[in-house]
Amino acid sequence: MKFLNLCLPSSSTKLLLRYILNKHFPPQRGHTTMSINLRTHAFAGNPLRSRTPNRVDPFSPAVAHQTLKTRILDATRGSHPSANFKVLPFRNGRPLATSSSGDPWHLGWIALEEVKELIGTDLSAESFVYLGSDADEDSVYWAIDVSRETGLVPELCGMKLSFVELRTLMVATDWLDLKAMGNLAIAGHARALLEWHNISRFCGHCGEKTVPMEAGRRKECSNESCRKKIYPRVDPVVIMLVIDRENDRALLSKQSRFVPRMWSCLAGFIEPGESLEEAVRRETWEETGIEVGEVVYHSSQPWPVGPNSMPCQLMVGFFAYAKSLEINVDKEELEDAQWYSREDVRKALTFAEYKKAQQTAAAKVEQMCKGVEKTHNLATDFNLESGELAPMFVPGPFAIAHHLISSWAFPDQSVNDLESHSKQPIGSISNL
Repeated sequence: MKFLNLCLPSSSTKLLLRYILNKHFPPQRGHTTMSINLRTHAFAGNPLRSRTPNRVDPFSPAVAHQTLKTRILDATRGSHPSANFKVLPFRNGRPLATSSSGDPWHLGWIALEEVKELIGTDLSAESFVYLGSDADEDSVYWAIDVSRETGLVPELCGMKLSFVELRTLMVATDWLDLKAMGNLAIAGHARALLEWHNISRFCGHCGEKTVPMEAGRRKECSNESCRKKIYPRVDPVVIMLVIDRENDRALLSKQSRFVPRMWSCLAGFIEPGESLEEAVRRETWEETGIEVGEVVYHSSQPWPVGPNSMPCQLMVGFFAYAKSLEINVDKEELEDAQWYSREDVRKALTFAEYKKAQQTAAAKVEQMCKGVEKTHNLATDFNLESGELAPMFVPGPFAIAHHLISSWAFPDQSVNDLESHSKQPIGSISNL
């Protein structure tokens, strides 16, 4: 974890990182240096900040958890807990959400007493996971997994609430709405923690059951002779745009699980004892037979919508510059991989109607919250202006792949320039 922190810059170290990159990897002739100034990626920028535990701060995890225990006990005695305890229920990895006509979706926060009413007498403080606090609102936020509870869905639908797949919320989020992006980050953080709790029920050292500690931020083995401490593990994934400098092309790939006509960057997991740069070179070689030389860091993105077995993924993005050009696709990993010119990629970004897809997903969330399950193939929204299907498109602004690709395709355009581009609805956060 400390190693990753050294590799992933905060806003205060980006200037230093750029200086180091320019010093050790000077731009080639005819090549424009790509900016790494960016707005927050989807799932990053969580507005709820966890605090360092102490014995005085009422918003620290330890003190808040002790208060939670007391108020759950008070609830069983018929008193009403304070309204500043807000809870986000999850069901099968789906957060509770609400949406009304004309308004963006919101997280379905409910009060502690409402959780008590829904779950009943078995409510325990150990079932809650601390998400953070907001001192300005005097509020403490929690998440709880209610997957095992029956009869919740009809009751919540009556309240215009619905459990919505996080990927659907990801697509439905207006990436220009900072509050909506903050809600998405909170939901992603909560899902990752709850899924981690689900897969860490037993100690990997002795096999005994684990118990939540520090308001759910870590777990500990219940075996007195073991007492192993267990923390959420981040699984880093390298994602890279491989670039052919000589011919001004980028390598894009597609997998069988992708929606039709979608192409994206290469990606892969880091192996033990391997650096980030080595993982980029190895994965590119294994999947496409392309040899990579220079590797340049771009940005990183939390990715809580991966497999449930790896709930805390971190996408670490790079530009990788090819030393060889002949493609030899590993068909077990990829369906296809091809070189695309900058002009081809620009067309794909220009004509793909990401805003339409976002609005369609938002309408789906609204229908779900009304109790109507609306099915729609989002791939049909990526059309040309003529009404024909776009020959290709890349992932939307919610994915780091989009920003790797768009910042290469439009390296000289600023945020304001892209926002004013009428055919480029995704450009508002493409200045990476």
